[in-house]
Amino acid sequence: MSKYIFVTGGVVSSVGKGITVASIGRLLKSRNISVSVQKLDPYLNVDPGTMSPYQHGEVFVTQDGEETDLDLGHYERFIDVDLTRASSVTTGQIYSSVIAKERRGDFLGGTIQVVPHVTNEIKERIKGMGNQTGAGVIIVEVGGTVGDIEGLPFLEAIRQMRKDVGRDNVLYVHVTLLPYISTTGELKTKPTQHSVNELRRIGIQPDIIICRSDHPVSEGIKDKLSLFCDVERRAVISLPTVSNIYEVPLILEEGGLGELILEMLGLPRGSGDLSEWRQLVERMKAPKEKVPIAIVGKYVELPDSYISVREALRHAALYHDRDVELVWIHSEDLENGDAELLLRSVQGIVVPGGFGVRGIEGMVVAARYAREREIPYLGLCLGMQVMVIEFAREVLNSSEPNSTEFALDTIYPVIDLLPGQRGVIEKGGTMRLGAYPCHLVEGTRAARAYGERVVWERHRHRFEFNNRFREPLERVGLIPSGLSPDGRLVEISELRDHPWMVGVQFHPEFRSRPNRPHPLFRDFIGVAKGILREGAQPPLPMEIGRSSV
Repeated sequence: MSKYIFVTGGVVSSVGKGITVASIGRLLKSRNISVSVQKLDPYLNVDPGTMSPYQHGEVFVTQDGEETDLDLGHYERFIDVDLTRASSVTTGQIYSSVIAKERRGDFLGGTIQVVPHVTNEIKERIKGMGNQTGAGVIIVEVGGTVGDIEGLPFLEAIRQMRKDVGRDNVLYVHVTLLPYISTTGELKTKPTQHSVNELRRIGIQPDIIICRSDHPVSEGIKDKLSLFCDVERRAVISLPTVSNIYEVPLILEEGGLGELILEMLGLPRGSGDLSEWRQLVERMKAPKEKVPIAIVGKYVELPDSYISVREALRHAALYHDRDVELVWIHSEDLENGDAELLLRSVQGIVVPGGFGVRGIEGMVVAARYAREREIPYLGLCLGMQVMVIEFAREVLNSSEPNSTEFALDTIYPVIDLLPGQRGVIEKGGTMRLGAYPCHLVEGTRAARAYGERVVWERHRHRFEFNNRFREPLERVGLIPSGLSPDGRLVEISELRDHPWMVGVQFHPEFRSRPNRPHPLFRDFIGVAKGILREGAQPPLPMEIGRSSV
């Protein structure tokens, strides 16, 4: 039987539960304990696929095609596992399932209620995760903040889990914020006390409290929290804010969390081997030469929209013993601004995914700048489509080439809807999603990067390279270097007469790991670190563009 660790959050949202959960997974995995992770999201959406990045940040896609919360990306990177749709549970999924059962007549004669029907459905998903994976420990993050009305059914369900599977098989971890009051120069424990009291009112007594803070947590504060929250003194663990999220497992291990979890869950005792992880963090912290890379996107006001891209670039730079310096540029700024001023200091350009026409012409400007000045370019999903549009405009000497997503009446629709997307009306979960095979063309940059003939990559798109223009563009230098097994879909494009200009229809960033960077990001940085144009000025990441971060 699997054991369960439930992680809740208090005081404020975005307190760091996702990183804490991922770090707990790393601590257990370092002790050769099999783990899997699940996220319970209280929102009524079935998945975040229809949400704006400004509302929810990045949409992370699993191998089997589920659109999920960005925290699943943290889980995969820290624990080095490929998660499935079972790892993402939302209120929308739960209620849809319960209502479907009611319509089928599964509850004939009964009144459908939150307790027990909704809570039973939640518990089935949690227990199903253990049955499906066979993992020794299932770590479950409850999204939102304790006290939110939307999260009450999930909290009631995890309360019942201790009764269902046995007290010794369940552990409750509460992650909370200790706010710092500058006028008195002290950390305040009262919000944490209220948060724990709310949990206890529901029937959950936390076993461990992890205290997030921007300032050191004194022993006196830990004593106070232990007393007023009825938690063992050693189970009050501080987690200070760090600049490098990969340090968190090491901090929690030094705080005794790993051994404490083993003891409380009755797991085999033994110190974890975090030596490889420690070496990774030390390499990250060591001074290194900077590689300035521009991310030209339409959501750069919220960098969480591109978390996996950012981390994949960091992983690749570390591989080359470099430190990536991200230059965030809003694509709309390139539409009306001076591209030379905004991009002159970078050694590589990444154009990530996105939807809608806003900012597209600025991305085209970025692709043109990279092509004309031979700056390494990596286009991700929409970034590949923009690269194709820009190249077609150049060789056809016309501003007409476009995607039918942005210009339905264009006479040169070099990007068009996938055949299976024609007539699709519903937006949720209907894109081309999940992992698909890609056959690499021998002798291309993509094939050299991967070193394999066939690779599987995760997709999230409705539009594709229009095969009507494939042969004409190929004749003038656009190489389709990755194809679907039947040869119909262009998965990777690259320019023949360019040091490294590659666009992919998928999202390679989802597969990158800190100790194993994705091959395309690795080679992109490998070329970029050797590019330094004459007269280039030092990067100005805090000054360029109105929306720079």
